[in-house]
Parts: sequence; C-alpha cells; structure tokens
Amino acid sequence: MADRPDRCAVQSSSSDPSHRASPLKSLRMAASLVVLRERASGMEVLLLRRAVRAGDFSSDAYVFPGGVVDAADRLGHAVCEGLDDATASARLRLPEGGLDFYVAAMRECFEETGVAFANDARGAALDTPRLDAMREQREALHDGKVDIASLCRSLDVRLTPGRLHYLSHWVTPAALPKRFDTRFFLAMLPEEQPVEVDGIETAAHRWMRPHYALAHADQLRLLPPTRKLLQWLEGMGTAERAISAAGALGEVPRIEPRLANGKRGRWPVTPDEPAWAELLLTDPDARGTGSYEITPGRAVTLLPGVLRIAAPNPGMMTGPGTNTYLVGGGPDNAWAVIDPGPDDPGHIDAIVRAAPGAIRQIFVTHTHRDHSPGARLLKARTGATTYGMQALHDEGQDTTFVPDVTLSDGDATLLPDGRVLRAIHTPGHAANHLCYGLDDTGLIFTGDHVMQGSTVVINPPDGHMATYLKSLEKLSSLDPHWLAPGHGFVMDRPGARIARLVAHRLAREAATVAALGDVGPATVEALTPVVYADVPAARHGVARRSLRAHLEKLKEDGVAEVSAGGLWRLRVSAAIPP
Repeated sequence: MADRPDRCAVQSSSSDPSHRASPLKSLRMAASLVVLRERASGMEVLLLRRAVRAGDFSSDAYVFPGGVVDAADRLGHAVCEGLDDATASARLRLPEGGLDFYVAAMRECFEETGVAFANDARGAALDTPRLDAMREQREALHDGKVDIASLCRSLDVRLTPGRLHYLSHWVTPAALPKRFDTRFFLAMLPEEQPVEVDGIETAAHRWMRPHYALAHADQLRLLPPTRKLLQWLEGMGTAERAISAAGALGEVPRIEPRLANGKRGRWPVTPDEPAWAELLLTDPDARGTGSYEITPGRAVTLLPGVLRIAAPNPGMMTGPGTNTYLVGGGPDNAWAVIDPGPDDPGHIDAIVRAAPGAIRQIFVTHTHRDHSPGARLLKARTGATTYGMQALHDEGQDTTFVPDVTLSDGDATLLPDGRVLRAIHTPGHAANHLCYGLDDTGLIFTGDHVMQGSTVVINPPDGHMATYLKSLEKLSSLDPHWLAPGHGFVMDRPGARIARLVAHRLAREAATVAALGDVGPATVEALTPVVYADVPAARHGVARRSLRAHLEKLKEDGVAEVSAGGLWRLRVSAAIPP
C-alpha cells in the first residue's frame, strides 16, 4: 500500500498523565514486520529502500516492510493457522480484530519483498513452484484485484501468523496531519526465501547488521522507529536471542512521540530522550513548538515566570552548558536569577537581554567555577542582592563569591514577583551546595546535585559520598514534581530518577569492594580501570575523583583501609568469605 506506517511513529508513555492523547479517529491502523536472518557474520535485518515520491516523508528512506491494514485483511483470518483472532487480540490488547494486524504485516511483506509467511495445506514449507505462483499475483494483490484470502485459497496455502512475535506499538506524533497507529512484529526469514522487491513502493533491499545500519543512520535516512528497533536488536546480539526476547515480552506499551525543533529540523522526540519531560512543560498540547536541543544564549520559557538560558560553555563536565534560570514577573515585572554561570561577559549580556524586567536577586547553588563567578559581573550590571553560601574549601572553587545574604537549610526568600524560593542544603557534590524549591510549583532547581544524563563527580574533600547519598534521600523525601538541573533539560519523575542515582552509586560501591578483593592492595590509579571498566579510558581521570570518594566512604564504614603509601585494601574483618 502507498501509505507507510513507520514514517513518523516514535515513543511516548501512554501511562504518563501529562500526555494528551489525540483522538483515535484520526489514526490509520497499520502493521510492519521486522525480518531477521542469521549469518556466520552475525544477525542481519531486512531493510527496504523506499521509492522516491513527491510529498512522501519516507522517500528514499530505509524502512521495514509494512503498510496500512486493509478491510480485506479480516478475510485472511480464514486462511490462518496457529493463531486465532481471540488470541491475537488479547496479545495486542484489543477487543477484537487483532489478527488483522498479523495478516496485514504478512501481506505487506509479501507484496513488497515476495517473502511469504505461509505453508502448504500439509503444513510443509512452500516449494519453489508454489511460491513462484504466489508471486505471480503480487501486483494483483497490491492493486486490490485479489485479496489475500482468495490468493491463498487458489493455491491451497495457509498463512502462518504464529511465526510473528509482537514487538512494539508506535503512534505517529499528534502534530502531523497524517497519522498511523502501527504494530511492529518480529520474525525469522522463512526457509531462506529469496527477497525480490516489487519495484513499485520499494526500490531496493539490503540485509544489514544492526550496528552497521545505526552507524550509517543518516545516510540511510533511518526514521526514529527504525532506529529505536535497530538499537533494541543490536542489544540482543543474535537473532535467536531477539526472537526469544520478543516471544517473552509482556505488555507492549503504546509508544507515541512529540515533535520538536532543532538543527535537524522538525523531528520526533521519544520519552527516553533528554528533551522529553521538558516538552511536557513547554508544549503541553503537543503542537510541535518545543525544542529537542539546548542552544546557548536562547531563552526558553519552562513555566509561567520561569525561564532558562544556557551559558556557552558546553563540554564533558557541563553537557550543553551551565543553566541559568530566571524567575519572576508579577506586578513590578522584577526577576531573580539562579546560577549566573561562569565568568563570561557575553553570557551576562544574554541574561540581561533575556530578563523581561529588572533583575533584583541573584541566587547561587554552589561555588564551582561554572556556576557562581558570573554573580560578580551580574551584580555589577544590575545591583541585585546575592544569595548563597561561601566556599568551604579552596580546590576548584570560586572563593571570590561572598553572598550579601548567607542562606541556611530551609531559609525562605520572598522573590520579586511574590513567590517564595526555599533553600535546601544538599552537600555531597560540594559542601556548600544548595538546591532551591519554588513554592507551589513542585519545581526544584538542583544545581549539580542532580544532573541530566550523568552522575555528578564527588571530589574529596569538598565532595563526600556518604553525605551526597543522604542529600539525595533528603531531596527525594520532598516529593518534587520536576527537577531543573544545572546542566541539561528539565526532568520528570524525580523520585525514580533519584532512586536510580542511589542505585548506581551503591552498585559502584559494590564494584569497588569487589575490585579491592580481586586486585588489592592497590592504588586509586590501579583500581580505576577495574571499577570503571564500563567507562571510556578518557574519562578515568575524572572517575578517579569519585572512586576516591567511594573508598573514603568504605573506610568510614569500616570496610576498607589505606596504607601510608596509598595502597587500599579490604579490612581483614570485612573481607567477604569465599
């Protein structure tokens, strides 16, 4: 069929109460089939290159076989073996008609590739003459001159939907005028049947290793659903494991993307991508007006009276740049700034331009040099009052920051717009670290206590691992709705995210204990590549700081000890028995 189901389906969480689903009447039902084969070189997946057509978003893109569900696919139930409609509908969580999707996936695959998921009347694989006879009617099937049931009956053939494993459920973004509700299935190529593309919708085909396809995703014009499923396949490693995993899947979630804007143009964003949660705030009606990237110097309205502007200091430690937040409005249109960023006059200029009104207050989360030095410049420009805590250590700190008002845990400050900003002392990453909660919004500005996309570095003596873990628990106990980090996009589900951070730290601690048992006594330098074997060697210098914090915690807990020469080992009383 001319319409492609995988042209724009990407991921969304149907369980997310903030997500506003679009009317189902605007969706066209569709099915797609991911076909695998195993070679000596590894698993390969069948991808079809779409023919070039004017106005077709998926022109020249490599996609999986598939298309819309036809009304005549319901007739195909009568020629299916091994799966009935009740079972198929239960699998797809539909009241009825689930088998239609299986039939559509098999029919579309046959129309486009000549591969038939079918047996003869005895249940045996199709022989070459019978397969050739089926292929002679592909064009008639494509044009609707014959339906799949009639074709199968004429050749005494039975479809085999039992070979298909339900894999994923994707829905086209609400902001697009043409929308599909697509079920993806996974199957092994039957009996090594040859692929012969139809030359109508499909210009060519290629068998590719998932890793290769992903490495050339832009050249192949892989659309988001194709990329996501290829990533899943790559993680499986072999076709056998992929088929087994698909067969064992429980409930398959409904997946829907949100369109957003950025350098690559309008593009679907999925819930596993950094910008997803922020789009729920900035584009609640899913109109495609948000952005999937953070651009330094560009002001973004997150909530009424809450803006973000990133500093032009992207890097390994700062992500897309240090976030500066502006909070304000009210009758006087006056504003407060949270984390004015590095000593960069250009960024200070951008903050002043972005502020809709006068800046009266400046809050600092901590005195690392990418967060607080800008306070001096911004105060000189605006005369604003500064708030925060002075550095408690010298290493890596902006020791020049001396706040006009020193804050303590729980201190509440009235903002220029009448709202209240509450200080939350969260030491661990830095001894003077403060998060800030904006009353009545559920939003907490987390500085570097919680960052998006990575764990924070805990660098003794200013950093302290046990204290950091306690501060995470403290933040979670406040039950916030949103986290606005010092680097990255706004994050949702704070409780779950903080729990993952704690679990990650505890897992790294366990790896440290295991490494001490395996290679200790050893220096921090010798332990780092063992404990951080999953981290690129280029980052081991940074990792050593957090490893030292883990070791210090184990020492405090009585699990490890260190010699005068800097060799770490498990304490004999704490050694793990064989």
